[in-house]
Amino acid sequence: MDQSGSTEINDEDFATLWQTYGDVYGYATPMRGDLREGVVLQSRSDRVIVDIGAKQEALIADRELQEMTVEDRDLLRPGNAVSVYILHPGDAERAPIVSIERARAYQDWVRAEDLLQSGEILTLKVTGCNKGGALCELGRLQGFIPASQISTQPPGEPTDPSGDRLTLLVGMELPLKVIEVDRRRRRLIMSERQALREWRAKQRERLLSELSIGEVRRGTVSNLCDFGAFVDLGGMDGLVHISEIAWQRIRHPSQVLRVGQEIAVEVLRVDPEAQRIGLSIKRTLEDPWQSVDDKYRIEEFVEGTVTHLVRFGAFVELEPGIEGLVHLSELADGEVQDPAEIVRVGQRLRLMVLNIDTERHQIGLSLRRVGGTQAVARS
Repeated sequence: MDQSGSTEINDEDFATLWQTYGDVYGYATPMRGDLREGVVLQSRSDRVIVDIGAKQEALIADRELQEMTVEDRDLLRPGNAVSVYILHPGDAERAPIVSIERARAYQDWVRAEDLLQSGEILTLKVTGCNKGGALCELGRLQGFIPASQISTQPPGEPTDPSGDRLTLLVGMELPLKVIEVDRRRRRLIMSERQALREWRAKQRERLLSELSIGEVRRGTVSNLCDFGAFVDLGGMDGLVHISEIAWQRIRHPSQVLRVGQEIAVEVLRVDPEAQRIGLSIKRTLEDPWQSVDDKYRIEEFVEGTVTHLVRFGAFVELEPGIEGLVHLSELADGEVQDPAEIVRVGQRLRLMVLNIDTERHQIGLSLRRVGGTQAVARS
């Protein structure tokens, strides 16, 4: 301080003073890259002024104003709140320049990073594809799904001249999980494969905890094999053994089922440790043995078709789900060593009913007591 009482303030002192002023009056010096919540003060066709809580009001970038849609411009009415991104902090000669689009993109990157941390699964529509994979949009960001991270098999034949079947995914919605976010390189990588794996794991845990023996559920046939059918219950498959598919004897599940068919199943077993579910289709259907006593009488004659041969006799189907046994001793008069000596699979026979046990699902039949003969004409 000189003798006249004047005080010199250097740049460093001024910065400190301005910071103190901001602390007292609520102002904060804007910095490039800041995200600010502002309020629209003035909106004209060529200029929009926004209060961003700084010494100077800010202007939305001219180029951005020119490219805005009518809907976006309609939101810039005086008094409306708006998020902005600081492109230029301004100085003594220039007002701060801000961008709404960059603010939205910034918020989308923050959301993407949050999704990466949380592992949340979201559903997005495929908007395009290239040789490496498929494209989608997360807000204003473009996400990429590598082909190796896609589980969904596009239906039909390629429609693109290049023969890339991924073009058939465009427009489809896929469950996705964010697996990489690199804001600097503008990389947003997603995976359907991981999303499905985690979704199915959660569904398995849920199903195994809530299923109860004897419960009837709806499911979809997902696979057929020699020993049975797998049914998707909504995130986890259960097995229907071939013996539990139908009341009648079948050689292969494809005789009565097809992949994609929706069916009702009864829960037989639940094993949370082994993560296995045993199911039955036939137990959701009417048991034909319940009406056997009303349909058949001892010593009456019936017709049936030989379904298979065993060392002690031949099984004959009287109707779907109802089989009887012709014991070796009831095939013919005299000693019979092998049922194949008398009958063959697929042969139609006329037989006599010897006994009926509905509880054990057994009917005893006789061929020799019909006169020994002889197959009914059709075989």
